[in-house]
Amino acid sequence: MASLLYVGVRPELDAATAERASFRVALGVDSDGLDRIDLTTVPLPADAFDRYTGFVIGGSPYNVTDASKSPTQLRVEADLERIAARALVGETTAFFTCFGIGVVTRLLGGTVTTDHPEEAAAAEIRTTAEGAADPLFGPAGAAFHAFTAHKEGSVEVPPDAVLLAANDDCPVQAYRAGADLYATQFHPEPSPRDFADRMVFYRTTGYFDPDAFHTVQEAVLGSVVTEPSRILHRFGERALLRGR
Repeated sequence: MASLLYVGVRPELDAATAERASFRVALGVDSDGLDRIDLTTVPLPADAFDRYTGFVIGGSPYNVTDASKSPTQLRVEADLERIAARALVGETTAFFTCFGIGVVTRLLGGTVTTDHPEEAAAAEIRTTAEGAADPLFGPAGAAFHAFTAHKEGSVEVPPDAVLLAANDDCPVQAYRAGADLYATQFHPEPSPRDFADRMVFYRTTGYFDPDAFHTVQEAVLGSVVTEPSRILHRFGERALLRGR
């Protein structure tokens, strides 16, 4: 049985399938090493924390700041909070990405707004002093590039969390809460090819100018993005060691 669970929160299930594949490669596990659940179709099972030592949470077109939320989105957010709460007290390990960081920020008492969006691109991310000392982020160096595409962001690092990375457009790119809960605004798992393919699903959803699709996609494909997947790989190693 796999010790790691990919938690999909994309209503576009084909996009979630591709995202899960990206996570599997980045984590460095084989096809049986990463189980999958799509929270947009089924709730988190009651025994999830007994079955898995690590959770990786994918991105979503959902936003914490959405004025109107469907019952499905509300249930998804509640299930993600359950995972975050367990990781916060060291009962599991979890790595939240994109939409997920907003859920965690809110849970921790922080503020999420639409003041810090980033369009689809390979953005430069700077590691903080605390990030340099972190076992996952430290080896990434002082700065690296990562793929971003989001409409909301955390105003500042939430209470009791440690800011690990930032940039000029988004003051909170990554943080750690406790020892076992990580959250990134950027997407750590996709290769340039993966991210370019993902753009097809979200061509008209406001993450970039749809008329500039090919230009943006070419820029993505020409990007050099290596460190985020290595960060995720180190998380996977840590989560798997927990289960031994």
